[in-house]
Amino acid sequence: TMRRVPEVADAWFDSGAMPYAQWHYPFENQELFRERFPADYICEAVDQTRGWFYSLHAEAALLHRVGAAPEPISYRNVISLGHIQDEQGEKMSKSKGNVVDPWSVLDAHGADALRWYLFTASPTGAPRRFSSNLVGEARRRFLLTLWNTYSFFVTYAEIDGFDPASPAPAERAELDDWVRGALHATIQEVTDALEGYDPTRAGRAIESFVDELSNWYVRRSRRRFWKSEDDRDKAAAYHTLHECLATVATLLAPFTPYVAEEMYRNLVAGPDPRAPESVHLAAWPAADASLIDAERIEAMRLVQRLASLGRAARSKAGVKVRQPLPALLVGLRSARERALVEGYGPMLLDELNVKRITFRDASAGGAESGDASGALVEYVIKPNLPVLGPRLGKAVGPLRRAMRELDPAVATGIAQAAEAGETIEIAGVSLAPADLLIELRERAGAATAQDAHATVALTTTLTPALVREGTAREFVHRLQSLRREAGFAITDRIVVWIDGGADADAAVAAHADYVRAETLAVALHSAAPPDDAHVVEESVAGQRARLGVRRA
Repeated sequence: TMRRVPEVADAWFDSGAMPYAQWHYPFENQELFRERFPADYICEAVDQTRGWFYSLHAEAALLHRVGAAPEPISYRNVISLGHIQDEQGEKMSKSKGNVVDPWSVLDAHGADALRWYLFTASPTGAPRRFSSNLVGEARRRFLLTLWNTYSFFVTYAEIDGFDPASPAPAERAELDDWVRGALHATIQEVTDALEGYDPTRAGRAIESFVDELSNWYVRRSRRRFWKSEDDRDKAAAYHTLHECLATVATLLAPFTPYVAEEMYRNLVAGPDPRAPESVHLAAWPAADASLIDAERIEAMRLVQRLASLGRAARSKAGVKVRQPLPALLVGLRSARERALVEGYGPMLLDELNVKRITFRDASAGGAESGDASGALVEYVIKPNLPVLGPRLGKAVGPLRRAMRELDPAVATGIAQAAEAGETIEIAGVSLAPADLLIELRERAGAATAQDAHATVALTTTLTPALVREGTAREFVHRLQSLRREAGFAITDRIVVWIDGGADADAAVAAHADYVRAETLAVALHSAAPPDDAHVVEESVAGQRARLGVRRA
């Protein structure tokens, strides 16, 4: 039963006397007050700067002497919140009709999504735009990504009967060591941010880690979970992903209490009766510095950037990732960056579906000796006429001709020297980097992409063998979709029929083992599917084909 306390004249009046009012200081509880004073932190919107933030310190100055205990401050920390605006950045007003009913947002997206958006959309002191659409985008970008990763783990863990209490393998894959290091670096960053009263930085650190966990670790590890045998590598993948998800659930407890609780109870409290029954009763995770390898984390992020550039180059050339390509050239800013990522060459080959990779750095001065992939791109050096014209006058003409006649290897060296901020001499003229316009040009049969850190170039000329392999991969993709449409469980063994003509037959025959392994097919027929099969007719590699699947 709740009753009004008659001594409270007005809640804001009592708030304005925090933390004195709660202890009825100075009339009683003086020792208890001295133990608890000053408050750790207060939080309100920026419009309370004078009305509350300053007035509390003024009260402390009136009630306490400088140099005496307690010190004349009322609180140690303050979070001053910016105002919430509508989706266009306008102040919300009933007269404008742009006020958002919070219940409509809660009903559409849930309390956790609302909380997450408000925590991470902008720094706490900045104004933030608000609408149901913006909260929904935050939900899709973060919470659904996390939930899909969690669902992936639960699905396969239940199939294999994974027990979190089982001993974790002492030796783990490079990918496991990387993600565990990134996890503990995230624990440290989130802890530091929250202890510094910066929930936005803390939330964004969690979001960044979940993105890497989902879009790199899980995607790169999927085949490890699909393996039919229960080997040590598979167990390492399970233990690693379980550790990451359970820890993320604990880190999320102050931000998204309901999602965190659901994950924790299933991942931790359910399997372990000795664990606290709620994530909100669990200890805050502690970072293990011995697991944090800063160089490995830097290298993997550089590898991810290279993979992103490679996918961009494929997209520009209109070549799907399922189509294998002959060669990849990776150009990096320095020998150090090259040394960081060279060991991850096999990972990049698999990620970008390329057969051969060559690394080059700025110190190499051009293509590697005897390496045909170095001829995929070339630098074009031109004079920056608005800068050089007034300075050189008619001498610009001979300089332009000299630039046009530069040997490709020399042009590459000039481009790299300019990027390093060095002075360059061409045709007897001393030039600063600002005097040059430098373009990266693709040669025939190549696709390139670059950013401030790296350049990647893909050979796009296909051999018949590569075309057949790409066709087989495309068939696997379509068959996996057909499996789902037919309602098959992910563990169901199937029989497959592919009726696509001579080219399809040749592609499937050349890669039959791969098709069977990827689709869990016990039999693979190059023939028309029977009437009792689940059938679809699609265009694969430019040819019409009928695909059929049936449970074995």
